[in-house]
Amino acid sequence: MIPVLVFDIETIPDVAGLRRLQDAPDTMSDAEVAEQAFAARREKTGGDFLPLHLHKVAAISCVFRDRDGFRVRSLGTLEDGEAALIQSFYRVIEKYSPQLVSWNGGGFDLPVLHYRGLINSVVAPRYWDMGEDDRDFKWNNYISRYHHRHLDLMDLLAMYQARANAPLDDLAKLCGFPGKLGMDGSKVWEAYQQGQLAEIRNYCETDVVNTYLVYCRFQLMRGGFSPAEYEQEVELVKTALAGESAAHWREYLAAFAA
Repeated sequence: MIPVLVFDIETIPDVAGLRRLQDAPDTMSDAEVAEQAFAARREKTGGDFLPLHLHKVAAISCVFRDRDGFRVRSLGTLEDGEAALIQSFYRVIEKYSPQLVSWNGGGFDLPVLHYRGLINSVVAPRYWDMGEDDRDFKWNNYISRYHHRHLDLMDLLAMYQARANAPLDDLAKLCGFPGKLGMDGSKVWEAYQQGQLAEIRNYCETDVVNTYLVYCRFQLMRGGFSPAEYEQEVELVKTALAGESAAHWREYLAAFAA
């Protein structure tokens, strides 16, 4: 069984980088520096979504499924900086060479990790291997768009057509899964400023479980799971989450049953 690593990231504005690029005075608060960048972005594009290289990684959450079972965790600790979080992610890839699964990972998560890894001097040779070190990676690697060592479910289901993309929250709920609970990506910066990093990590964990469950439904559709295997996998997820003590998993399971 090839290990499966489902991942999701949450980001905040790179205030230190914005200060450097905007030559912002020291008298400006972090919130003011970020708002100045949002305002400039709204004027240019009509929205306040910053360029990907200016997204600082605040949390990385993962589902890891292998022969030993199902596990969901956020990488690192509340005290770890961005470099340590990103290096932890690539360290898992270095050790296990897993099947990566994401929702819009090709359009957002991985490019952000690329840029921020570069900025933070992160080392990730296994991830970037395209056949130079392992011949198998020439034909199936994490980088090439149509290779499936990284499976971006959103991109694949939309047939690589951006106009056909569907939101994860909608699709998860339509499949009978809980979907997002209590937060979405637009609220992360506000929550971070209020010192709610633990809550951000919890939200990211529930989102990555949603992604894994949609992946399981996809495996059923493509024949990777039989109907019985699919039902067993969903029950495995529920059982594993029931064994967790954190309150957000009780809320998640309650929404599953609703």
